[in-house]
Formats: sequence, structure tokens, C-alpha cells
Amino acid sequence: MTVTKGLEGIVATTSSISSIIDGVLTYRGYNIDDLAENATYEEVAYLLWYGKLPNRAELNGLLQELSDHAAIPAQVIDLIRSVPKDANSMAVLRTAVSALALFDKDAHASDLETNRHIAIRLQAKLPTIVAAFARIRQGLEPISPKAGATVAENFLYMLTGKQPDKIAVEALDKALVLHADHELNASTFAARVTVATLSDMYSGVTSAIGALRGPLHGGANEAVMAMLEEIGSIENLEAYIQDKLDNKQKIMGFGHRVYKNGDPRAKHLQKMSRELGNLTGNMKWYDMSVKIEELVTGKKGLKPNVDFYSASVYTALEIPRDLFTPIFAISRVSGWTAHILEQYEDNRIIRPRAEYVGPTDQKVIPVDQRK
Repeated sequence: MTVTKGLEGIVATTSSISSIIDGVLTYRGYNIDDLAENATYEEVAYLLWYGKLPNRAELNGLLQELSDHAAIPAQVIDLIRSVPKDANSMAVLRTAVSALALFDKDAHASDLETNRHIAIRLQAKLPTIVAAFARIRQGLEPISPKAGATVAENFLYMLTGKQPDKIAVEALDKALVLHADHELNASTFAARVTVATLSDMYSGVTSAIGALRGPLHGGANEAVMAMLEEIGSIENLEAYIQDKLDNKQKIMGFGHRVYKNGDPRAKHLQKMSRELGNLTGNMKWYDMSVKIEELVTGKKGLKPNVDFYSASVYTALEIPRDLFTPIFAISRVSGWTAHILEQYEDNRIIRPRAEYVGPTDQKVIPVDQRK
């Protein structure tokens, strides 16, 4: 056997959902640049689930179904109220999503069409869970989802209780499009491994959320904002970055295992970061981010990934830092569930081997003779 640490370079399955070829990301064959500029998140979610972009009637049907299922059971709200107010937001999301299965009579369905509708229900409910926890921990009452609103608009509305600005909705919608799927990343692989046992979709998504929580995956954008806040001002920036480079420390938000010539999603978030900075009159985080990019790319040749500018985008939207990764989950649930549906359609249990490197030829000796 040949061991490949981290499965790097290993092709584990075939998929028709998304691809990364020569640094170009596509969903179902559509270039991410085209989708980011010309499609809404709901259109992209439909594309991932059904394999085609929706016509007007299909899109309206999806928007209606998302609206119909955005509310979460009162028992799940009570569960969220019961957790410590300082609980990790991804841990709360993971627990709440797992609990949702208890209130869905179709949770263990095996047919494709029912599972597609479960995917839509999960997409509808994740923003409600995240917004509810964000408010409850502040001592505020959760806000019910707004009928007919898009995923991005509804989340911002439920978070603040105010109708969000159009540019804020557009910025979050674009971020959701850019994060929706990314081939066989760690959380998607975790979801597929789980449902390959013929476990249910809720279990697959719960596994994915657990994988996304880690700072080497979904938590990277939180780490970027923590770094910006630690630097504090543009005057401190160059010395801080140089010290990191001199000590060979990782600078969060740069580099990617798959992209060698830059993440194609980053430029869209950079543009939104600039526009939101202009809208709010606070260009601090954007200006600092641009300067960091200049230094790191100039000195190390590393380019920013999708996490780097998403940090300043979410901060400009006044979203708390520890909600950055849950927002990633709100988007990526469309990709996770698309992969789960694909796994169900052509399933084989995922069971790789491991090269044993432990001791051999051990013999059991009586317990009283052991040292």
C-alpha cells in the first residue's frame, strides 16, 4: 500500500456537482465568476440540487418552499435557550441540526425526491437556528423568519430585526454563492462518508458541520478577523506580518491546497469588502486587508483564499466574528446535501485502509506479572 497523508492527490470518487480544473471553479459546469455576477444564491442551490438552473416558475417554487420551512420547532428554540450563552456557535448549530431530525417524519426516507425536500428544509432552517442563538445569547427574543424573503435577506433580518440595506443583502448573497460548494473538501467528504453507510441526511449534515468547525477549514475566516483585530491599525501591520514571516508562522487566509495561482472566489469578496467599506464609511479593515495581501503575496508569493476578504465583508455587515463559520455552513449546506443526494444515487460504503505502524508479535502475560 502507498500511504498519502491527508489523502492529498487521491481521487476518491466521481462527481458531477463541482470541479476545480486548472484553478477554475465550476458548479455543474458554470464558471464561479459567471454565477457570482449573474445568479442568486437560491438559483445556485437549485442548480446544485437539480443539476440545472431554474426557470422563473421553478425558482418561485423553491423560494416558496424555503419560506414555508424557515421556522424551526419550538422544542429546538427551547434547546437553544438551554445552552450556555458562551457556547461555541458551531457546536450549537451542530446540536440543533441533529435535533431537527427528531421532528421530521421523513428523516429516514430513502427516495431521492423526499431527500431533495429534506435538503430544502435544512437550507431554510439553518439561518433561523444561527440567528436565534445570536439573539438568545444577548438576552433578546428570536425573530420569526420573514415570509417571501431570500436566504440572505432573511438571515440579516432575523439577526437584527431591521430590514437590511440592499447592498448588504447583495454582499451576503454573493458570499453564499461563493461558498456553496467546493468539490471534495473536508466537510463534504465527512458528509459523504457518513451517508455512505446509508445513514440519514441529517446525520450527514451534522458530520459536515463538525468538520467545518475546525480552524483549518471553516474557522479560517474567524482567524483572519482575529488577526486583523490583533494588528489593530495599518501602522502596526508591516512589523506584525514580517514577524510572522520571520518565524515561519502561518498567516490565515492565504494559500490553498488546490489553488496554486490564487483562489478565484477571493476577488469577488474583495470587491464587496471595498463597496461595504464605502457604504459604512469605515475602510479600515479593507485597507488593512489590501496591505496584508500586498506584503504576503510580494514576500511569499501566496495569494488570498476565499476566507481572507470574507472576514472584512462580514465585519462590515456587523456580524459577530463567531458567526462567520455558521454563515459558511448556511451556504455550504446546499453543496453538502447535493453531494449526499449524489452519494445515495450511486452508493458504495467508503472504507479506506490504514498502514499499520505499531508494535508486532505482542504476547499477553498474566496481569499480576505485568510491570
